[in-house]
Amino acid sequence: MSETFSDPERAEQLVEACQKIRDQVGRVVVGQDTVVEQILIAILARGHCLLEGVPGLAKTLMVRSLADAMHLAFHRIQFTPDLMPADITGTDIIQESDAGHRELVFDKGPIFTQMLLADEINRTPPKTQAALLEAMQEHEVTVGGTTYKLQEPFFVLATQNPIEQEGTYPLPEAQRDRFLFLVNVEYPTRDQEAMIIDRTTGKFDSKVEPVVTGDEIIAFQQTVRMVPLPEHVRNFVLDIVRSVRPREESCLPWVRQLVDWGPGPRACQQLVLASKARALLHGRHHVTLDDIEALALPVLRHRIVPTFNAEAEGISVADIVKRLLADVPRPKAQLL
Repeated sequence: MSETFSDPERAEQLVEACQKIRDQVGRVVVGQDTVVEQILIAILARGHCLLEGVPGLAKTLMVRSLADAMHLAFHRIQFTPDLMPADITGTDIIQESDAGHRELVFDKGPIFTQMLLADEINRTPPKTQAALLEAMQEHEVTVGGTTYKLQEPFFVLATQNPIEQEGTYPLPEAQRDRFLFLVNVEYPTRDQEAMIIDRTTGKFDSKVEPVVTGDEIIAFQQTVRMVPLPEHVRNFVLDIVRSVRPREESCLPWVRQLVDWGPGPRACQQLVLASKARALLHGRHHVTLDDIEALALPVLRHRIVPTFNAEAEGISVADIVKRLLADVPRPKAQLL
């Protein structure tokens, strides 16, 4: 490996800070360790998360607790069918000055925060969903021809309900692609659910304390980008993503029967960045093939469109990714 990691001290601080964040979130949220880790990875990789799960799994509480632990400004938007883009971004309003003159003043919307929870994002029409696109990609908002920068760090954590599809508007592919991860929030185990009952129906009371700052998060994001990527790991990422594109000559033989559209280049970028963050969280200063395999599903889950035949046969995107990882050979590191 030609590159070496140059800031092990900052990496240790990152691991320590993330453990403190987990401890704080664990005060109020029972279980969901994998979900919390994937959200932390997305934050460290400067990405956004789409959380999917049935109601009542503490998704909102989890996001609010993460914002509190990281001392970030937090806003929640409940997406509804009548929500307008201006309800998210803000709008110009006419206001009378002290001198009696009328002037246009920009009234900021709830998107002007650091951690935005877009609750049930698939319950609002595409026009309103699209109001998030510029903010998610450019970290800025344009209203009335004027562009406003958002405060850094900035993250969008959106939720959608997978079971109540009536009256919903599925996210377009372009919008889904802006999310680094699609994270499935599962039911708690029996023991965890018993603990939830005890905590929420008794005298238990706990408060999340801030343990890191926004400036520290920004510094950690820069540290993540410094993690070396071995050539054989980069080639593995390329092999995985390109093998599941049905219009690529190099795609696997079964892909054309099961996949309508495959992931674009952003999947490669975000899989690498997320794997760099995971490597640091697990105490390593370089990315391994295991990091790529561990995060392939949340990165690719919302970027693969299965064919009608796949859906008719009950083959899910998770099944496709699992088969993909089994069929793509793991390359060996080049020995120098």
